[in-house]
This record gives sequence, C-alpha cells and structure tokens, in this order.
Amino acid sequence: MRNIIIIFFLAFPIISNAQDTSKINKNNSWQIIQATGTPEKREDCSFVEVNGLFYLVGGRGIKPVDVFNPKTNSWQHKRITPIELNHFQAVAYKNYIYVVGGMLGKFPHETPVENIYIYDTNKDEWQQGPQMPLGRLRGSGGTVVYENKIVFVCGIRDGHYDGTVSWMDEFDPETRQWRILPDAPHARDHFNAVVIGNKLYLAGGRITSGKTQQIATLTVPEIDLYDFKKETWETLPASENLPTLRAGCTAVKFKNKLVIIGGESVKQKESHHEVEAFNTKSGTWTKLPGLVTGRHDTGALTYKNKIYIVAGSANSGGGPDQNTIEVLKP
Repeated sequence: MRNIIIIFFLAFPIISNAQDTSKINKNNSWQIIQATGTPEKREDCSFVEVNGLFYLVGGRGIKPVDVFNPKTNSWQHKRITPIELNHFQAVAYKNYIYVVGGMLGKFPHETPVENIYIYDTNKDEWQQGPQMPLGRLRGSGGTVVYENKIVFVCGIRDGHYDGTVSWMDEFDPETRQWRILPDAPHARDHFNAVVIGNKLYLAGGRITSGKTQQIATLTVPEIDLYDFKKETWETLPASENLPTLRAGCTAVKFKNKLVIIGGESVKQKESHHEVEAFNTKSGTWTKLPGLVTGRHDTGALTYKNKIYIVAGSANSGGGPDQNTIEVLKP
C-alpha cells in the first residue's frame, strides 16, 4: 500500500503547499491524432476555434490557413495570409478571426505589423483592418476577447532584440476604435493571455533582450491579473508563481483553471513538454500529463472538454517545425 501511494504522487504531484482537489485530466495522457491530410509545418502561429472548426493561422513566411474538423479528424488548406503574420495570439469574434499585434521579417529584428488583419471564415477571405494604436506598435503579446471587445496586452517592439512593454489596449470591432487601458504590473512578451470569469490572466513569457544577449534568459515568474469590473491590476503572491519558468508557451482556460502548455527556456534544448494548471479558486498549481512532443510558439484551444495543441517548434530557439496535433481528453 505504501508503494502505491508513492507512485501516485510522483506521477501527478501538486505543485503547491496548498492542496488542489481538482480531478482535471490526471488519469489520461496526450494523444497524437491520426488525421486525414496534414497542415503545413510552422511555428510562431496561432490556433483558434470558430463554429466547431479549428483554424491554424500564420507562422514565419506566407502560410495557408489550415482548418481541422474534429468530427472527421481531417485537415483542409484554405487561403494564404496576405502578408507574413507571426508572433500573435489570434482571437475569434463572430465568424471572423482577428490577428492583432503580429510581426514579420527576419530574426532578430522582426517588425510589428501596422494593421489588424481579419479572416472571414465563411468566405475564406482576408481583409486589412484598422491600424494599430499610434505609437504603440508591438508584437508577441497576449490577445483576448471580453464582452465584445478585443484586448491586446504587453508584447515587444523590436522582434527578439529590445522593447518589451506592459501596455494594454482595447479595440472595439464594431466601432473600430482603440482605447488605452492601464499598464500591466510586469512587462512580458512571448506568452498567451486568458480570460477566466471577469479577470484577465497573464502567466509565462519573458523580457526578450537580444541587446544584452539575453534573448530567452529573463523569464517572468509572476502571475498578473486584471479585474475588468474594477479596472485594476494585481500580482498574485510569489507562492503562486508559475512553477516551470518558460516563454513561448501557450495558455488556455479549462473550466476554472489557467493551463500553461509547452514553451522554451535556456534550461534545455528541447522545447518544454510540461503542462501545468492553476486553480483560480484555490490558488494552487497541478502538474498535468506532459505533451507527446515538446513545442513552443504555437497555439492551443479547448473544445468540448478537451484541450488541443498543434504545430510549433520542437527545440528552443526554433526548429524543426511541427505539424502534428495532440489532444488531452478529460
């Protein structure tokens, strides 16, 4: 009996002094989906669900939109992007996908895209949207939708070289107007943002500084959250910091949990397999099953109580690009 108890805790430890009684996906593992067709390999891209279909968008170079149907486990190529779009977190609004705060160009001085780009999922058409807010151009930030507004937070102004910021801006897709919101407590880039309830969560990421030869060194441990109702920021206690420090990670909401998936760091050559879930009610972290393939700079989504992730880079610093899709079942 004693040996059984030890094995259980080694396999799925609670990463906190406080106990998390959640039963989220402790008994299952990630599975590679054997799909019909294949998406184009890519990194620095995003993954978003619209009307039951999953859209893989962007990446370095000009890439097609690749669409995955979870009912048939099949991929279909759609229209290519009008320009190179990478380093962004795509969001869905109605039947459209919005790319806000993307970048283009070559490492290490990728430049921010000056406009929003919008993909019509019904017509398979791209359009150039409004300009980004004046004087606040950047890429590789977090983007979410909250109460029919698109919120873009943090990011970096000069690719992988300099200019990580804590800015937050709100875009109204109906009026096409921007509004400046309060700055986050910590500047960060190369991360995804998540809304849970009335709060915006920022976890993971780094202060990229090629200027000081610390491109992937300065990871951000703190979790910042913004209360949309109170219009205030707070930083959670150090005891609730991200357990595995990394950037290039993706994040999703699963029930009341913030789930951080994959990423890269200077600790290892291979991209991170780690998946960690933060219980926003209890303030505790749980270690979930690791990815089959470590990956960073990609996107993930939740759909019908499952988490999906696709593409991304298999090694820290880039390459080789992936095109496999994994699912974690409850």
